[in-house]
Amino acid sequence: MAERVGIFGGTFDPPHVGHLILAAEALSQLRLRRLLWVLAAVPPHKTRQVISPLEDRMAMLRLAVADEPAFEISRADIDRPGPHYTLDTLALVRKDNPGSAIVLVVGGDSLRDLRTRHRPAEVVHACDEIGVMRRPGDEVDLTGLESALPGITAKVRFIDAPLLEISSSEIRERVQAGLPFRYYLPPSVHRYIVEGGLYQSP
Repeated sequence: MAERVGIFGGTFDPPHVGHLILAAEALSQLRLRRLLWVLAAVPPHKTRQVISPLEDRMAMLRLAVADEPAFEISRADIDRPGPHYTLDTLALVRKDNPGSAIVLVVGGDSLRDLRTRHRPAEVVHACDEIGVMRRPGDEVDLTGLESALPGITAKVRFIDAPLLEISSSEIRERVQAGLPFRYYLPPSVHRYIVEGGLYQSP
């Protein structure tokens, strides 16, 4: 049986316990041997958003995933010039993992918006499965998606998880506002943010 490798991309600014819970459920439910956390340098769809320096996000991600051997950090979207598109990331991961089944892990919102992304039909073709983590209340119109992107329904696998209403943007806002945020994060990431004074300025 081919090794199953998951791809979980994001800016992870910061990586929080919600990310870790979802990643652990993806690992288990999708029967992945490894889950690659693909840290985005500058995502094409977030060019207007202020993003923390890559060094800080990489340091926090290393701390966050340190205790799980099946979690690995991928530099697929770092060690090459941008813009970085999912299709290119999939091609690089497949090249580095010949013979493996490649599973793209996304949120329900990303699946819903997939048809608006760069060359979406080729993205569907380039992965073996698409693991979808849905937030409470998320509705995904698979019939509509199938008509736009033929073949996607057969590749979608929904991940059942206690999806926590935690977001990186909310954590950044809480830090800036002086609100409690300690328990939204792994202790090591919390310490890094406090000691480094991250997210303090507007």
